[in-house]
This record gives sequence, structure tokens and C-alpha cells, in this order.
Amino acid sequence: MLDRRDLLGKVMAKRPIFIPEYSGNAFVNRDNIDFHYYSGFAVVQKQKSIASLHEAIHEKYGFKKILEVSSKSQDQLGIDLSAFNLMMIDKKLNKRFSVECAFQSSKVFEYGGPFTDLLDRTSREAKKDQRLKESGELLNFFFYGREWDLLPRTAFYDWLYINALNANPQYHDDLSQYEAFTDIEFNPEKSINCQANSIAMFLSIKQKGLLDQVKNQDTFLKLHKMYESQKKYPTIDDKSQIGMRF
Repeated sequence: MLDRRDLLGKVMAKRPIFIPEYSGNAFVNRDNIDFHYYSGFAVVQKQKSIASLHEAIHEKYGFKKILEVSSKSQDQLGIDLSAFNLMMIDKKLNKRFSVECAFQSSKVFEYGGPFTDLLDRTSREAKKDQRLKESGELLNFFFYGREWDLLPRTAFYDWLYINALNANPQYHDDLSQYEAFTDIEFNPEKSINCQANSIAMFLSIKQKGLLDQVKNQDTFLKLHKMYESQKKYPTIDDKSQIGMRF
């Protein structure tokens, strides 16, 4: 029986599920799932929402192995694979930084950036840095001497995340056991990039034997564009990027 407190602040919501596509010419099969969302910032509320989302996914698809990829996950693997925690390594400088720090430090705005000092911050500090909000319109990304355009959408973030995950093979076998991935914090009405989507893409690329094409920017972009044209979920008009959070 539900605790009366569970009914307070519970509303219907939609969140996407990301399913690796192992056949055909797509990376990811994405579906929006209706579920009961528990409002509030407490971790326990987020975990109630995750449980409700996963139950709704199971009812629709029958999946038994669903991984929540975020710092709110109840699975340690999901916590470890949050962009806040998944690490990248600069072997030349013997430097480690998270995917989140790499992403935020690469942003180039009208009036500033890239702010490379964010590579030395914690993920939370990097994401909340005021310069990211006060430097005007986002123009592009610049990371280790290479410029990335805002289009194709999510390409730079996916490249960062997929290469970071590829460099951490200790997670690969465990990941392959999961049928689908979620991120309770990702709201497609407000955000663009999603770590759960990037994981599903990685598994699809790995299964198709294309991991040798992910490190180089040019080959990755060709791969990304090819599969982007075949993706199984609706695109958002490019103009709608204005005001959305990269």
C-alpha cells in the first residue's frame, strides 16, 4: 500500500528510454514513456521516480535489465557512468578530468571561452561556473586544438562520452547485460545531450564493429551523420535549439 506521503507531489511525466539498436542503420531506438514522477530534490524522491519509470518500461517492453545512468542511480555502475564521474585521461600531461569538465571547458561563447581552467575543477563546479551563463550565445566547442560546430546536434558530447567510455573497458561487459538506459535528470524539453543516449550509441557502435572510427573527429562525424539520418526518433527543428541547454 502506498504511503500517503508518496501521493503528495506525484504527477504524470514523460521521459525517454534509450535502447541500443543492433540491427539496421540506426544507433538508438528511443521512446517516450509515461510514468509517475515524484517532485522534490531529495535523492529518495528521484529514486522513487526512477523506480516508477523502470516499472513503466518493463510493462511496455518486458525489459528486466534497465540501467539508470546518473548520480541518483541505485546501481553503482550507473553512478560511475554519470558524466560527472566518468573520467578521461590526458596521458601526455598525466591529467584526469571528467566528461562533464571536458564538455563545459570546451564551450566557446560570444564573449568568452573556452574556459580551460574548468578541467581542473570538480564536475559540479564546472557545470555551475557563472561564466557559462554570462558570456553570451554559445557559438561552438573547442577541445584540444579541434573545433566542433553545434551541428550535428549532440555530436561533440557523444564523441567525448563514447571515447571516454571506450577508454574504460572495465565497464563494457557489465554494460552489455542491460537492455535499455535512462537518465531521470534528462528532460528533452530543456536539454539536448544525454549520457544514457551516448551509452546506447556506444553499445550499438561496438556491436557493429565500428569502434575504430570513434576517436578521429572526421570519421566520427561521418559515422554520426550517417546514423543520425536513420535514427528512430523524431528530430527537433534546428531553430528550437535556441534557449535549450547544451
